[in-house]
Amino acid sequence: MTKESVVWSTVRRYEDVDYSRTDDGIARIMICRPEVHNAFRPQTLMEISDALTLAREDPEIGVIVLTGQGDKAFCSGGDQRVRGDTGYLTDPDEPGSVGRFHVTDLQVQIRRLPKPVVAMVAGYAIGGGHVLQIVCDLTIAADNVRLGQVGPKVGSFDGGFGAGLLADIVGVRKAKEIWFMCRQYGADEALAMNLVNTVVPLADLEAETVAWCRQMLELSPMALRLMKASFHAAEDGLAGIQQLAHDANLLFYATEEAKEGREAFKAKRRPEFERFPRRS
Repeated sequence: MTKESVVWSTVRRYEDVDYSRTDDGIARIMICRPEVHNAFRPQTLMEISDALTLAREDPEIGVIVLTGQGDKAFCSGGDQRVRGDTGYLTDPDEPGSVGRFHVTDLQVQIRRLPKPVVAMVAGYAIGGGHVLQIVCDLTIAADNVRLGQVGPKVGSFDGGFGAGLLADIVGVRKAKEIWFMCRQYGADEALAMNLVNTVVPLADLEAETVAWCRQMLELSPMALRLMKASFHAAEDGLAGIQQLAHDANLLFYATEEAKEGREAFKAKRRPEFERFPRRS
């Protein structure tokens, strides 16, 4: 792939996250907590969610990159310093603060987002950070990646996408090893397990990721949207089928047949559906 220069323009700078974009339609959402290996707290996840919504609603954005600041970590999972008895605390200093697992909402949001989401991973993608890269559509990894789970080491686990989707990717036996042993895996092992799509030298990570994104920008956005929904219809059961049905309905609304039903209702007349073919 041809690697061209990359210029990011900041759209919104949150406290924990930077949301930037290129002129040709690539959005970048970067976790900016390098002092804790880009571990997330509830605020981090809510900011990522807001940035994803901005990228979804922007018609100029075609592909979204999720990454972490610096070359030491993509994301090291949940920040254990703000973990309470009921989840991660939005305000750990507030007595009686109720915890939540915002990351599970974010996982679903990434899966339902109708544009490709690409994880650009350098360094550690551990625990909840590893699951985040798994739920992204593609992963471009640097040669210094360290992937793995730590949940059972810290009294935690992810029995949703962290288990099921991981098993679909690497097989049940390997997925159990990853969770039961809490080992870390380097670039070559990750590539062999299909945990990542490709591995490149750290210095080339951004350029390679952008090259992949630009190749997708040349393709039909609706076809990419429907393919993403089609993969997830099989993986996510009825929730996945709902998304595919939503996208099919979106396409149908643009047809003359659908418009006839709408306009007939507005005009209080009988719709002339006999004008349209009954396709075999």
